[in-house]
Order: sequence, then C-alpha cells, then structure tokens
Amino acid sequence: MPLVAGVDSSTQSVKVVVCDADTGAVVRSGRASHPDGTQCPPQAWWDALTQASSGILDGVAAMSVAGQQHGMVALDHQGAVVRPALLWNDTRSATDADDLVAELGGPAAWAQAVGSVPVASFTVTKLRWLARCEPDNAARVAQVMLPHDWLTWQLAGSSSAPTTDRGDASGTGYWSPATGQYRPDLLALAMGHAPQTPRVASVAELVGVSPGGAALAAGTGDNMGAALGLGLADGDVVVSLGTSGTAFAIADSPGCDPAGLVAGFADATGRFLPLVCTLNAARVLTAGAELLGVDLGRFGELALAADPGAAGLVLLPYLDGERTPNLPTATGQLTGITRGNLTPQNLARAFVEGMLGGLADAVDALRGQGVVPRRVLLIGGAAVSPAVRVVAAGLFALPVHVPAPGEYVAEGAARQAAWALAATAEPPRWQPPAAQVVEADPQPQVRAAYTAARAAAHPSTAST
Repeated sequence: MPLVAGVDSSTQSVKVVVCDADTGAVVRSGRASHPDGTQCPPQAWWDALTQASSGILDGVAAMSVAGQQHGMVALDHQGAVVRPALLWNDTRSATDADDLVAELGGPAAWAQAVGSVPVASFTVTKLRWLARCEPDNAARVAQVMLPHDWLTWQLAGSSSAPTTDRGDASGTGYWSPATGQYRPDLLALAMGHAPQTPRVASVAELVGVSPGGAALAAGTGDNMGAALGLGLADGDVVVSLGTSGTAFAIADSPGCDPAGLVAGFADATGRFLPLVCTLNAARVLTAGAELLGVDLGRFGELALAADPGAAGLVLLPYLDGERTPNLPTATGQLTGITRGNLTPQNLARAFVEGMLGGLADAVDALRGQGVVPRRVLLIGGAAVSPAVRVVAAGLFALPVHVPAPGEYVAEGAARQAAWALAATAEPPRWQPPAAQVVEADPQPQVRAAYTAARAAAHPSTAST
C-alpha cells in the first residue's frame, strides 16, 4: 500500500503520522516537544521533527507539513535565521497592530486589502515590531517565512526555492485571498522595505523531495490542515480547544469582516476558511484545576455537579490577554461572587463556561459572515472532558459532535500529501472519524450573563 506522512508542527510539540494513502488509516506515529514560550529558534522545530520522525518514514512516498500560523521567521541574504521566531501567541506587537491598522486607513481598509484586520498574532505586525524595536535585525531581513514554510524548505534542501500555500499565506497580513497575490506595499509599510516571500504553490502541488526521497507537498497552516483531516462539509463548524481556541468553517467566497472578529483566511483546497481565534482555551481549565488543587478529571466532575450558570459566577477567561475580542492587555476576571456561590463546583463550572463563552461568541461571528452552522465539531485536548461537551451543547445551542481523538492537523497534512501524489482534481476520500454526539441543550441565560459581564468590563465589546 502507498504510504504518506503528515506533520503537525504546533506551538508545543510536533506530531508525525504515517497513513495509508488510499484509506487514511494511521499506521505509525511519532511525537517530540518544542520549547515553551512565545518565541522559538526555528532549529528547535527541525530538531524535534527529526526526533519525532526517526524510524517511521521508511516507505513513505510523499509528505506534507502543517504548521502553527502567523509565526515570523526572519532570514538574511544567506538564508540564516536573524533572530528567534516570534510565534502567533506573542502579543508584544499589539501597539504595532494598532498603528498599522490606522496607517492604512482603518479596519475596513485592511479587510478589503487582505481579508483580515491584523492583530498582534499576525506576521505583518511582528515585522513592524522588529523594525521598531530591533532595527539592526530588521535591516538584515532579506526573506520572511512562516514556520511551515521554513520546515518544508529545510526538508527540500535550503538551496531550493522556498514555497508556501494559500492557506498559511492568508494569515500573514500581506497576502490577499481575494486576489491570490502578495501585497509588497503592506510589507514595506510594516518594515520600511519588502523582503522576499515564498512562492505560493498551487493546490496539491509537489514542491520538492525530502532527504529520504519522499515527494513534498506544499503544506499549509494548522487550521487548514485540521479542516482537511476532518473532511469538513458545508454547515460544519469546527471548535478547536488547544492552546488557543478557534472556530472555523469552509466557505465558497473570501471573507471581509471590517469589525476584525473573523479572519478571512483561505483553505488548502481552493476554497476559503473564515476563522475566529481566541488566545485562551484549554489552559483556562488547567489554571482552574490548579487553583482548586485537583486534576482535570476531578475538575470536570466538579463542573458537572454545579447548575448551568454557576449560581451567578462568571469568568472572563482573558488569562493571557485576548485576540478576539482584541484585548491584548486584558486580564481574567471572576464576577458575581457571593458567600453562597463561592464553591469548588461553581468555580469549576464558571471556568468551563467562561472558556466556551468566548467561543460561542466566535460561532456567532461566523454566522455574521454568512456561515449557517448545522453542527459543531469539537476537537482539541479539552474536548475529551465530559463537562466541556455538556457545556458546549448548552452555549452553542447546536448538536455537538466529538470526533474520536486524533491528530487531525497531521492527518490533514498527510491527506494533502496523498492528494498531491495522486495528482487528482479532488482530495482522496478518507473515512471520516467516528464521533460521539451531544444534542443541543440551549442555555440562553448563561450566554446572556457572559455577554453582560464582558460588556461591563470592556465596553468596546458591547456590540459584538
């Protein structure tokens, strides 16, 4: 049977899966950790990929890399890394994002130009930060890449021409999904000069050969990889609960949200991927469990022992600032505290409801861009929690389908590799993952309390 490999190079680790190219069945896998933090030397990704793939790539005919979006990999004229890469969750460029938005003429101008209004996570804002805070380093930058671009380039041999794909390029802030073209003027606006950028490969194009002889597909961003791995259909909304929280769906036309809540990304198939991202997801639950001195299993049990609404306790989960809504300097808040409701059960419930309250807002923002959800696919580390599943069915007011745990980003990359290898018009039809279903159980009072607490603490969000 032909074998293909997919790589998920995420914030915290790298996962590699080897799949049957015809069916998608995973036959081998590997994993290695990345350093913690919001910046990282790219060499650490390569070292981790080398470790995770050791001994499992024998017989692989093609492979593809899906990587964390937005990260800034800055290279000099010799292709050497200028400084550690800034990752998507590094918020030091928050003021630079505000400045860039204003300089182009406001949010609507950015939405028209590149489909998204840049916030601190976007690559273009990190380049402005580099120019402002490290001008000597900025002057050395001759090329700028994304994490998956750099890894694909290393696999292909750094003497080859760098490539990217439309999905990951759409998260930079200087490539337009509507036109399929880079905006070098926006690069120059950010940096004072326009570095070289990777060529955007065609959908399912083979772009090189790995050291082991496997053909290389162009790769993509992690959210685009997850969409491929899950086999998204119209009406599916993915809510992913990992380090960050995301809500996204597929669409036939490019997005343009001048409010900046929805990023108008492209996907890896030629369609589009409107997406909302929050900085705070699974780690909110970890923080709550640590506060109560329990493990995550017990934390979920406590949450389920409380009634919906946590007897009036409401958590605004901005523990690491926030991206959507754009509140990079915000902190978490727990409101509605009384002597009667300050119990471990209510605290646990409030943490779960707070994390999902922001993502319920994200699903509503997708509706505002024309997405018509019929179900939510709940994935990511926190989706294994029964408490999260129950609360999600209440806050999303939609059936919640929880696919069996899997490495969907890596599997999506493998599916892209199989598609490029086969040179067909459409991706191969792989069996969709089995899923548990939790029927909708609307809890409008919980949504209303969350919305009121958010608007009171941050009046600028009152209309969202």
